[in-house]
Amino acid sequence: MSAPLGTLAELAARTGGRVVGDPSIAIERITAVDDADATTLTFAVDERYLRVALGSRAAAVLTDTALVDANASYPKPILAVDSTRIALAGLLAALEPVRPRGPFRHPSAAVDDGAEIGADVWIGAHVTVAAGARIGARTVLDAGVTVGAEAVVGADCLFHPRAYVAQRCIVGDRVVLQAGAIIGSDGFGWAFLDGRLVKIPQIGIVTLGDDVEIGANTCIDRAQTGSTTIGTGTKIDNLVQIGHNCRIGKHCGFAAMTGLAGSTIVGDYTVVGGQSAFKGHITVGSRVRIAGNTMVWGDVEDGATISGAPARDHREELRQQVRLRNLDKLFERVRALELK
Repeated sequence: MSAPLGTLAELAARTGGRVVGDPSIAIERITAVDDADATTLTFAVDERYLRVALGSRAAAVLTDTALVDANASYPKPILAVDSTRIALAGLLAALEPVRPRGPFRHPSAAVDDGAEIGADVWIGAHVTVAAGARIGARTVLDAGVTVGAEAVVGADCLFHPRAYVAQRCIVGDRVVLQAGAIIGSDGFGWAFLDGRLVKIPQIGIVTLGDDVEIGANTCIDRAQTGSTTIGTGTKIDNLVQIGHNCRIGKHCGFAAMTGLAGSTIVGDYTVVGGQSAFKGHITVGSRVRIAGNTMVWGDVEDGATISGAPARDHREELRQQVRLRNLDKLFERVRALELK
């Protein structure tokens, strides 16, 4: 059996929360409600999930203070915090496997003599670091990672197996590349000449800001000229395509299977649902919310919430969906009137 994470009172001290109920209960694990047992802390982010969690086998429930009635009694102890998600992030971070720490270089790694390797870098099996590349201190390059010639990688980065940073691309500090992420593949640039497609050389780079995370098998194309840029703190999910010369602001979030055609500009703090598509050569503002499966064909103003194909104001799209669902009834009424 694993060692306890601590009592509920100790977890409250870590998260700045308060305990409603018995604070002495020992917690061994943190789990979703479906996996909960009498040793675990589960969590609930809204009233519906809180009801389910309170009826589960969990020892205690982590939830928002706003959902807890100070005058009510509950069937199990509650750890009430300002934000369940933020408290959960802190608690789970303490459970993450410890990163490898260098200095270490696997015998099978191919590191060019002209590469600059910082202090305490960890280099795994079959890693390739080309001439002129610079790797910042304490960065971890897991098995099969490739860093191209003259690329720059910052400090404290974590590159999972087979991640690739192409030549001359720039990666900031504390960047995470999940397995198979490709930074700096050629942009999709072609021109018709005499009835055939001729490749336009893609000579630019990709620049990733600090604290960026790129998901597994996501591809970010190098610019035709200049730089494709991803701003500080932005998180991009698996299987996303970012076209050449796109510029994405800071602290944005892109869910899986989204695609941005070339030269799309996105502001700061914008969130994008999965399987969305962007036409390219358009500007999307800051703090925009884009629902999944949205087809963004034109510019979007700051603060908008959009959905649909093509995209429109989310409320208008919902009204349109209601109208479409009522078409059968409307058709029957019209047909009845015509028969009269």
